[in-house]
Parts: sequence; C-alpha cells; structure tokens
Amino acid sequence: MNTRVTVRDIVKMKGKEKIAMVTAYDYTTAKLVDQAGIDIILVGDSVGMVVHGLDTTIPVTMDMMLLHVSSVARTRPRALVVGDMPFLSYETSIEDAVRHAGLLMKAGADAVKLEGGSELSDVVKALVRAGIPVMGHIGLTPQRSFLIGGYRKRGVSEREREKILEDARELERAGVFSMVIEYTAADVADEVTREVGVPTICIGSGPFCDGQVLVIHDLLGLTENPPPFAKAYADLRSIIVNAVKEYVREVKNGVFPEEKHYFYSKKQ
Repeated sequence: MNTRVTVRDIVKMKGKEKIAMVTAYDYTTAKLVDQAGIDIILVGDSVGMVVHGLDTTIPVTMDMMLLHVSSVARTRPRALVVGDMPFLSYETSIEDAVRHAGLLMKAGADAVKLEGGSELSDVVKALVRAGIPVMGHIGLTPQRSFLIGGYRKRGVSEREREKILEDARELERAGVFSMVIEYTAADVADEVTREVGVPTICIGSGPFCDGQVLVIHDLLGLTENPPPFAKAYADLRSIIVNAVKEYVREVKNGVFPEEKHYFYSKKQ
C-alpha cells in the first residue's frame, strides 16, 4: 500500500491486522523505517534520553519535540506520524494543551500522544473538538515516574488493574483513536484490549494488544542498557564501533583516502 496511513486506517486494523509502531526521531531513520513498512512512526519524548542523554523525559521541551517532529515529517512518510506532547505542555490548562498540540500538527504530526488516564478526559475531548487526533498512553507513564515511584511494572495489584481499565474506558469515551499500554501485566493489557473498541499498542505489556511499539535504538541494538522488554533485531552498536575503528586505523596508516576519493587541479 503506497497511500498514506490515516487515523481511520489504524482504527480499522483492530482485530484484523497487528499494528507495527516504532519510535524514531530524525529524517534519516524515519526514511528507513518507513521503507521497511512500519504503520506508525512515534516521535517520542524518549528522544530526551535516547538522543540527548537526559536521565528522564521530564526536561524535554516543546521546542525539542517540534524540531524532531518536523525532521521526521519532512520524509513525507507513508506511515502515520504521531508526536509526543512533552511534560507540562498539556497539564496546565486545556488552552495550553490545544495550542501545543496544534504546534505539533503544524510541524507535521498527523496525531499527538499524551500520557495519563481519566484525569485527562477533558483535555482529550478539547483536542478532538479542535480536529486533533489523540493517542492515549496508560500503564507506566514515564512523565509521572516521580509520582508513581520510578519506572516500575504496572497492573500488578487489583487496585492498579481497576485504575488501568478505568483509564482505558475514559480515554475511549473522550475520543482517543488508539492507546499505548506500557510495562503493564499482560493479562491486564489483554483485558483492556478486549474491552475497548480502539486499538491498543503494547510496549512491555505482552502479546495480546492490537499492536506493538519499540524504540528504534533498542530494536537495532544501539542502546547500551536496553529495557527488559526490548528485543534487539540487530547489533548495530558493534558494527558501528568496528567500522569507526577501521576508519581510525586507515587514517593513522595513510590508507584512507585512496586515489578515488580525491582529485588534482589541472596544473598537475
């Protein structure tokens, strides 16, 4: 399929075809994953940790997200582009949320993602009213890691299970077209997936969701300490290190550049 993937296409995939989403942050990588046939490119606020070396996603700014969303969007991908709304870009007021989400859309996003459950129903409704498609995010919500006690498993108690189910129902009622379920017990993610009518996309939450998402750096084996739920499909870390080592060796020994890599003036 060469036509652009739309929000409607994603919704229609529920129960019919698994959704493949990957998190990518730049023009070159987005172009490659799109050629590979990915359904959704998520420009995640995880860029703060993965690309910029931050300890958490909390310091990520709207300017950072706009830069990376626009970089990905310039590839004009077939895949749906979803931009993450960073910390405090949507919690302070509905007006702030609509304005910031609008900036992401103007930068090239096809939809936005925000973290949280029932407490964000009014925000989601306002964004949808403004014509902005919203992807929810429940379970582990990294922007609230300080509040919930770190990056820990979710859905392990009955209270957490009930809260996650409530959040999923409320987000669907508010108008999300899909939702990410992160680092949540697989049986709870399964229950959510069966209960809601919109697609669920898992990360570290088992095989029962309507789709899966991984960070491209984890997928390619570039991450030094990947999360326990990530799978590396290649070892590009070693390939890159070895390639650069070979470059260093050739430079030191005068092997590079070869004659084909340079030219002389006509005076020679």
